[in-house]
Formats: sequence, C-alpha cells, structure tokens
Amino acid sequence: MRRVIPALATAALAALLAAAAIPAQAVPEHRGDSTGYGTKAPYEPRQNPRTYQRAPAGFVPVFTENVSRHGSRAATDSEDGDLVLGLVAKAETANGLTARGRAFGPRVRALQAAMSRVGYGDLSGRGKQELQDTATRLAQRLPGLFATIAKKGEKIDVVSSGQGRAVDSANIYAGTLAAKDPQLKPLIGPTRTDVDLLYFHKAAGGKAYRDYLANDQRLANTLKTITDQPRTHSAARSVLKKLFRPAFIDTLSAEDQVAAAQAVYNLYAIAPAMREESPGGKGWGLERFISKRDADWFGYLSDAEDFYEKGPGFQDSDITYKMADVLLDDFFQQVEAKRAGTSDLGAELRFTHAEEIIPLAALMGLPGSTQGVTTAEPYTYATNPWRGASVAPLGANIQWDVYRKGTTYLVRMLYNEKETSFKQSCRPVSKGSTFYNLNELERCFGRRL
Repeated sequence: MRRVIPALATAALAALLAAAAIPAQAVPEHRGDSTGYGTKAPYEPRQNPRTYQRAPAGFVPVFTENVSRHGSRAATDSEDGDLVLGLVAKAETANGLTARGRAFGPRVRALQAAMSRVGYGDLSGRGKQELQDTATRLAQRLPGLFATIAKKGEKIDVVSSGQGRAVDSANIYAGTLAAKDPQLKPLIGPTRTDVDLLYFHKAAGGKAYRDYLANDQRLANTLKTITDQPRTHSAARSVLKKLFRPAFIDTLSAEDQVAAAQAVYNLYAIAPAMREESPGGKGWGLERFISKRDADWFGYLSDAEDFYEKGPGFQDSDITYKMADVLLDDFFQQVEAKRAGTSDLGAELRFTHAEEIIPLAALMGLPGSTQGVTTAEPYTYATNPWRGASVAPLGANIQWDVYRKGTTYLVRMLYNEKETSFKQSCRPVSKGSTFYNLNELERCFGRRL
C-alpha cells in the first residue's frame, strides 16, 4: 500500500483528495474476510502433495517449469518504523503515550534493527526456508524427471529479474536441488537476468502500464474514493488510540493520522516475514498493537490498490496485465521447444516479484483473478474474490509439469502448489482431471489458429 508521509506528502495527498471522484455511495458495504497481511503474507503450500492426481497411464514427466515470487523479506526501507518512532518520541515528550504505546517503541526498534541486519528488501530467514522447502517438494514430486535429467545430462536453466531478493531466491532454490542430488549441480546454469521477461513492469514492454499508473484519472479517482472513506479515518484513530492519548492524536491532521496508522499496519504486516529474527523465533507480537478489525481494513485498502494497479482492474481494460503476455509466451515456448526436440532443458526456473505474478494470474484467469470491476461497482471483499494473500503471497509460484506418452504431451499446473485447472474454455483430458493436452492449451489460449 502506498504510504502517506506527514508533512512531506500532505500536499500531494491534498491534491489527490481534491481530484474529481466517483460518488462515495458507489463503494459497497465492506465485509472483512482478509488475513490482514495482503501480499506480505508468508508462503504456505495450498495442497498436500499426497493428494495430487496421478498422470494418465503411460505418461512420464519430461519437463518442469515455474515462475516464483521471491521469498519472505524485510521491509524495503525503514520509512514506516522511522515515522512511528518519530511520533513515539514526540508523544513521550508530551506525555502522550499509553502503556501499550510505551511498549510499542522498543518493539519497533528491535524489529528495525533485525531488518537492518538482514538488509532492507532482502530475504529473511523465513524467506530462505520457503524457497528451500518449495524446491525440496519439487524434487520429491518429480523424482523420475530429475533422475532422467541427471542421466541424460539435460540442463536446468535459472533466470531472475536481476533484483537482489529474486537473485538470492533463485540461487537458494537451485542450490537446494543440487544439494538433494549432486549429479544435478553441473547441469544447473548460473542464474541469469532477463529484465524484459521477469521485471516487465519496469522494462520497455511496461511503458503504457507505467503511464496508466502515473496519469489515469479514473484509477486515481477510484483509489481516492476507496481510501478516503469515514471507515479509514475511524480505523486510523482506533489504531492510534492503542498507542497514544487522545489529546496527542488530536494534534495530528486527519491525513497524518491515516499515515501513522498505515505505518503501524505495515509493520504489523511485515512482522511474520521476519519471524525467525524475532526473540527466540517466537514472533514480534505486533498483533497486540492493532485489532484484527483494523488490520483487516488496512489490508483491504492494500488489496484494493494491488487489484487496480496490478490485477484484474477495470473490466473494460487489460492495461494492468496485458504486458504479462511475454511471460505466458515463454511458458508455452519452453514446452513447445521440448515437444519439437529443439530444447535440451529438463527444467526452467524463473524468479520474480508480485508485480509480475499478479498480472500473470489475471492474464491466465487463475482462481481469484477472473473478475474485473466497473466504476459504478468498485472492488470490495463483499463483491470480489481477489485477495493478495492468495494471489501473490511472498514465495507465490506457478508451476507447469509436462508429461509425454509417444507424441502426446500433457501439462498439469500447480498454483501455490495446488493442482489448478486452466481457464474455463480449456478442456482437460477427462472430466475432473487436472491434466491438459498441450494442443488443447494452445487452442484455448489462442496460440493455434
């Protein structure tokens, strides 16, 4: 969620609030059902591997590929902690802290120190473990494939966005595979960078998208209307009342109250990703300082921003996800090259960010990412299934396992390690199956005319 910083950003926020907006009554009633963490939710696999369907008789695995978001990480900077600690210091001088507020300051300082040691934006201990565990489960799921890769000397290609946490995720994942089977080590290439493929929102292919973020008035108006509701201001005051006395809160403008509450929420949301670095690995206990109801509301605001800026967005526009074509094309091209006999790869492993996973999920029509909205009926939890914690948690991944029998190739997709059907227009090999003929996928995704 974008952070509004007191003083420095008040003018910018005021300008945004002054913009023309959709009517406030156009925002349906909110009903909370969020984890409260949005896309900062740590990764958990969504299905027990023992329950995966078996491939149809005679089919053997010949290739696997993925795209994975980096694992859990520290906050990207110290801005939220600095803002909160600045307010705590002012309140302490003015006798404006509650008992809980006096406990909050040391907790935030300790969390910030831990994030500084890890490196802002870098993988935490939990993030590293997430990648190791996901790689281990991949090897356990496809032991025959990796035995064949080792026997035939097929290559394993590893590619990342080039950003530090994605590179580290790639190296940890590949290193885990090599540790499980040393015969694979010489077959795993060095992690290479492909910005156009795995950082497309900042590459040449994302130019129109960046213009949308910067200049689309409908987007600005919609986010302003969703965010600037009475509920936001009441939730902000509720958050601050746990930490500060009412007289001190009253010295802050309405915008600064929201900014401070957002900062508290952002610290709460990143804390689970830093669990291993907490005292005794028991967690930071920041849930003591924000109620579930208020965390749910700020989580909704964060989800709304991601929905409109990266996800399904408006029904009449594909600007947020069309640029993910390059990544979906690569998935198909890798399988098609395997079928054509022009590829010596046994696996293609890609590592990227939420800004790529979320649009790809929308482009592919993955569960939760199928429903855009109109201006008249904007995004709410009550009316739309999209949730950041499900679509793109830290460590999120999409995997295609490819099986062959003779000249027939089947593809099975896992989304966050759950067997997942392709979009409704694609027909599986049999009713209820999660396996699809490659020819059928090419047809339903428009790759074969």
